[in-house]
Amino acid sequence: MNNILEITQLSQLDPNGIYSYADYLMWKFSERVELIKGAILKMAAPSISHQTVSGSFYLQIATQLQQKACKVFFAPTDVRLLNPSLSTPEQEVYTVVQPDLFVVCDLQKLDQRSCLGAPELIIEIISASNKKHDIDTKFHLYEEAGVLEYWIVFPNEKVVNVFDLDKTTQKYVFRKIYSDDEAIPSSVLAGLEVDLNKVFADL
Repeated sequence: MNNILEITQLSQLDPNGIYSYADYLMWKFSERVELIKGAILKMAAPSISHQTVSGSFYLQIATQLQQKACKVFFAPTDVRLLNPSLSTPEQEVYTVVQPDLFVVCDLQKLDQRSCLGAPELIIEIISASNKKHDIDTKFHLYEEAGVLEYWIVFPNEKVVNVFDLDKTTQKYVFRKIYSDDEAIPSSVLAGLEVDLNKVFADL
């Protein structure tokens, strides 16, 4: 007899519990959540301006990657981040995030469900509800996991903070704040450049 309780509502879970990706796959509720080292974080619905900016980034990046062996994805696609000291597919995964956009060039990291391992580039778009999460929590998660390039987008200010991973120290180095009259060149994806004037044009 199967005594496993079917999880159909977020309220059925212990908010202080520690959960794995295996648990996450069994949940059947509609709310979007991330797992941050096993802890549940409920995600807010994105605003129209957030989606407008995300769509512009996606369109520019996807167009430029058409002839390259890299793929761009947008939320709610899962990224399962591994512990760098135990980075094998067999380890249990306790961090599952849904970046606003990410680019993967090592296509072996992709399966039918998600990305297993660090993307080359992650872009997060800041809103009032996720500011601390993206600037602090995810910054350190992505740094620890080995994401090579991290862009933090501030739609209200029409600027983007860009960080590159120092491969020696495995720490992020602040590159620059890019404004809406500039284009951002990627440091890890040769030839990729995003025109911020187009990104923020409809805000």
